[in-house]
Amino acid sequence: MSNTNKSVVSRSVLALLFGAMSLLSLASCVGDGRAENAGEKVDEAAKDAKRAIEDAAD
Repeated sequence: MSNTNKSVVSRSVLALLFGAMSLLSLASCVGDGRAENAGEKVDEAAKDAKRAIEDAAD
């Protein structure tokens, strides 16, 4: 393979990888998944604990 052909193949592969990664990242952002729901519950529990500590300190 000549250097020009290798360059074209390399660019094509990189473009395909970039496109696939972009689609995967967008697909992972759609909707609330179980992990996101669990994370929101952890955040809420931390806020509740902070409020309880602040109320106890008053």
